[in-house]
Amino acid sequence: MDSVSEKWVLAIGRQYGSGGREIGRLVADELGIDYYDKELLIEAARQSGMSEHLFVAADERSPRFFANIWSFNLGLNSGSYFMGDTPLSDDHIYRAQSEVMMTLADRGPCVMVGRTADYVLREHCQVVSVFIHAPIEACVSRLLSRGECATDAEARSLIEKKNRLRAEYYNFYTDKHWGEASSYDLTLDSSVLGPMGSARLIADYARSVTHQVINDV
Repeated sequence: MDSVSEKWVLAIGRQYGSGGREIGRLVADELGIDYYDKELLIEAARQSGMSEHLFVAADERSPRFFANIWSFNLGLNSGSYFMGDTPLSDDHIYRAQSEVMMTLADRGPCVMVGRTADYVLREHCQVVSVFIHAPIEACVSRLLSRGECATDAEARSLIEKKNRLRAEYYNFYTDKHWGEASSYDLTLDSSVLGPMGSARLIADYARSVTHQVINDV
């Protein structure tokens, strides 16, 4: 049975197509802790009383991108949205999501994927930050194998777009730079060890830096 000396969160940043979501779930299983990815959006919507669609639309997109999309579709001013008669900004959405992260972190150790969790929780609990990347060829292969894209060119275009959006979002809300080694405790190429090998390496690292004690049952 596992125990920890203090509450902590493993925050995973990832390039699109690098397998970060799969690896994050494997790490959570390996450590016997909770896992949050899209669940963060659902919980944020529930606790805030806002529509889940708002959180999905804004998910890992900079306020400028979100505002432009919203303004184009609804004719509203950039950066200003409405829920009924209540003005709602991208900052409201980000704060609501951040509050949920803190609430979930208080429940115990967990894995959180993306959404600047490493920055949001930096003063709230111990954070182990990891960034997962892979060569473009490996990312393209992953997208093609899961049927997300039909061609190599389509996959490359999607990867470039998703990574750009994630970088803009992370760089806007934090004082760090998405994907740069200095922004994280650990970075690794998932194509070297594969999903399971990468997950075990990250789990061992997390155990070490959080002083997690493994007790024989």
